[in-house]
Amino acid sequence: MLGCPLEQVVEPSLTREAASRPMVLDDASAEFHAFFERHHAELGRLAFLLTGDADAADDLAADALLALWHRWDRARSADHPAAYARGVVANLARNRTRRAIRERSRIALLGASRPDRLAEPDVAAGLDVREALARLPFRKRACVVLRHAFDLSEKDTAQTLGISVGTVKSQTSKGMTELRKLLGTRATGELAEEGFSGRSSQAPARGR
Repeated sequence: MLGCPLEQVVEPSLTREAASRPMVLDDASAEFHAFFERHHAELGRLAFLLTGDADAADDLAADALLALWHRWDRARSADHPAAYARGVVANLARNRTRRAIRERSRIALLGASRPDRLAEPDVAAGLDVREALARLPFRKRACVVLRHAFDLSEKDTAQTLGISVGTVKSQTSKGMTELRKLLGTRATGELAEEGFSGRSSQAPARGR
């Protein structure tokens, strides 16, 4: 996930800009480079779990890191820069999800008169983790992913998503309940213990 080098994330124009700005930017650039190396894989995995699409996750994580570079002064001064970065990824993923929903709605309207549409089953047998997560509304999905895949506390999850701790508790509980209906109680419990790191929850290997 997100195998591109830092130079592809930071625009060439920013490199020219860096050359013309004071030495302080050199320190900021070094800090951002260190941050990139520590967290780009984590942010890519978060993007994948939130979108369920490996290609989109790569693009989204790169966009998030570019946005972080543009506002690095703010990000580096945050109490928890990594949480700030996860919040950027979550916001971008939420916007992408909303666009996808609108697009699906338009397509559904075009095909609404088709008589051969089949009702979706209540429970999909053999549903893998990625598909199950994709069925959750975004906020529930984000809470479940951050709490169980990234092992964040309720407070850190709330800070990342910009919601209350109470909302995190309720959305995580409801999300896990829905996953149990889709995957089964035993499978969901095992996945939670493993941090959603099982084979079916990983992005497919990509040859870049």
